Amino acid sequence: MIVRTLQQAEKDGRKIISPDGNWDSTRLLLKDDNMGFSFHITTIYKGADFQMHYQNHLESVYCISGEGEIETLADGKVYPIAPGTVYILDKHDKHVLRAFSEMKMACVFNPPLNGKEVHNKDGAYELTAETI
Repeated sequence: MIVRTLQQAEKDGRKIISPDGNWDSTRLLLKDDNMGFSFHITTIYKGADFQMHYQNHLESVYCISGEGEIETLADGKVYPIAPGTVYILDKHDKHVLRAFSEMKMACVFNPPLNGKEVHNKDGAYELTAETI
């Protein structure tokens, strides 16, 4: 059994801060835990407005707190995000995420992340990255 707290994971170096200043992510479950997915608690900072395109991963995101919106670039649709909203990027959707207030999100990635990933120039995570 694996048991971790958010606070301990942050102290153990599992909290990653984006170089662009849009988010931080505490990676509670990673590839080396051998579960087949990774699980993160991510904070999207108020005012963040950035494009992502997870070409190598599928992601499911549940909003715990805060408000914002997600826009899918293929069709220009905009979806509100508020506590209780889940969005699933099941087609490697190219999207823009906007935070109207600070948002706390629970995120699941498949395949799992190694730990140190940040977005590349295309807004994706690489399949190979440094581990925590």
